[in-house]
Amino acid sequence: MQAELIEIVNHLSRHEPFDELPAKTLNRIAANVEISYYRAGTTISDFGEPATDLYYIRSGAVDIFRRSGELYNRLSEGDMFGQFGLMMGKTVRFPGKAVEDTLIYCIPADIFQELWETEPHFADFVEIEDRTRLHTAVTKKGKSSELMVDKVSRLISRAAVTAPDTIRLQQAAHIMTKERVSSLLLMDESGPKPVMSGIITDKDLRSRAVVAALPSETPIKEIMSAGVTTIRSEAYIFEAMLTMLHNNVHHLPVMQGDEPRGVIGLGDIIRYESQSSLFVVSNIYRQQNVSGLKAVSKDVRDSYVRMVNEDANSKMIGSAMAGIGRTFCQRLLELGEEKLGPAPIPYCFMALGSMARDEQLVVTDQDNALVLDNSFDPAVHDQYFLELAQFVSDGLAACGYTYCTGDIMATNKKWRQPLRVWKDYFTDWIDNPKAESLLNSNIFFDLEGIYGDKTFTEELKDLVATKASKSQRFLALMARNALNRTPPLGFFRTFVMEQDGKQNDTINLKRRGTGPLSDLIRIHALASGSRAQNSFERLEAIASTKLLPNGSVENLRDALEFIAIVRIRHQATAISNGQQPDNNVRPEHLSPFERRNLKEAFQVLSNAQKFLRYRYQAPTGRHLA
Repeated sequence: MQAELIEIVNHLSRHEPFDELPAKTLNRIAANVEISYYRAGTTISDFGEPATDLYYIRSGAVDIFRRSGELYNRLSEGDMFGQFGLMMGKTVRFPGKAVEDTLIYCIPADIFQELWETEPHFADFVEIEDRTRLHTAVTKKGKSSELMVDKVSRLISRAAVTAPDTIRLQQAAHIMTKERVSSLLLMDESGPKPVMSGIITDKDLRSRAVVAALPSETPIKEIMSAGVTTIRSEAYIFEAMLTMLHNNVHHLPVMQGDEPRGVIGLGDIIRYESQSSLFVVSNIYRQQNVSGLKAVSKDVRDSYVRMVNEDANSKMIGSAMAGIGRTFCQRLLELGEEKLGPAPIPYCFMALGSMARDEQLVVTDQDNALVLDNSFDPAVHDQYFLELAQFVSDGLAACGYTYCTGDIMATNKKWRQPLRVWKDYFTDWIDNPKAESLLNSNIFFDLEGIYGDKTFTEELKDLVATKASKSQRFLALMARNALNRTPPLGFFRTFVMEQDGKQNDTINLKRRGTGPLSDLIRIHALASGSRAQNSFERLEAIASTKLLPNGSVENLRDALEFIAIVRIRHQATAISNGQQPDNNVRPEHLSPFERRNLKEAFQVLSNAQKFLRYRYQAPTGRHLA
């Protein structure tokens, strides 16, 4: 084969939709290609003229216009145009003009027709619009991990062991010993049909009964855990893993309808998947000091890379990493209480930001706060909670969670307050909004209680859900702040690079992508009165309202997933190469597939920000107040 034809085949094979064509087909295309050169400013095709070729850009750039003359798109190397004219009436539908000196591979109409009719992937690519193509890009990823394709029911080794919730402590221990189980499901049999009312585990017997020297005749209801976290039998194993991580439970009843079918434990998933996130979590709980936790933290990145290599989606990875982060916090709080003694009053350790949203990755800092009981007396209690917060914060830093540069940590007295003060904070932010104060407090609208009395944070969520949707000025100023971070797209859909010292000529996928997306999703969720924290779950809540135009939720979901997964893979590659992971990617290091679909995702973000400004009448300039 001639060198020129080899070069054409090699170039085509690196770009969609030619990358999935057989070598024989690529050779035939190359043999029929006509190479054309267009100087900058030259018209390549005019509206209404005969469509004779599919145009593939070898080098240069081309502007595509609507029939009205309005700019529609700017294309570059590896992009193609002219397909709609070939498919619809054989006349040019979208005129093209060279923006700079451009080299074009002209693929004859008969070759295009043959590919369109015989190659499904090629046909799908040329037929669908960009938004649909982004959705296809998001959903085409395979699921190779058994965690993501196998059902929870596969882990059930025996039927659930149950007992009436009226039994006594000794009876419960006897049943568990006889059945050789580490948990017992307790059933309320007072109604027409037994209903699960609680669970008792080996740990409960030790920590709540033996340590407290309770009498053997103690009613089991006094020490059982009510409000049991469960999972459906048809759920996937990865869902069970995330449920355990999020709720900090080691035993998970598997339900078929209203009836417990079995119980899976932490060990079941660890044995099934020895390097899973739960394996890391189980090691965290076994550590007796900060040094031990620091040693375990090295396994976090291995778990992260493994999930990426197995094509886990961003929600699973974000939830798993957030679950691991919460576990470090929980174990540090336990160790802190062992060191300092029991807390003098009830409290709740509150996670903020990405940890609260279940969207944490390996490049992250710590954002947290303490919500204290209203009996809090600073003179009597604050020294204890300051020392506890400092112990946890230093421990997190040792485990790789850097200190918050904005001092949003429980070590800051302002963020270590009783519940009534926190309610005042949120009430003031919502009822008397100011752009600057909301810019600094934005992160507090992603909140989750992860240790202690979680009813405190649930009350705060209720307050926000009730008040936020009723304050149009609050929503408008939140929207204004959300518009400060724009996607990295310039005119004609070219990437706008960071010019930030060592990060020159890169795109920050967090600051310019997932960050502004989560910001605008949060605002719509607040407007809808949703209590959800995770961005994908917020989108589900928004979808049930009329806040957004048809199709917008789906576009936002696809855009968030694609940008997040490119960011995640970039970090995993850095880790695998022994480099420090970050959020800055160089476009030249991305594949043509990633570059094309990132542009589409950023365009979704750009359109969503325009709608955000319109929907909430976000003020600008002198109207900030």
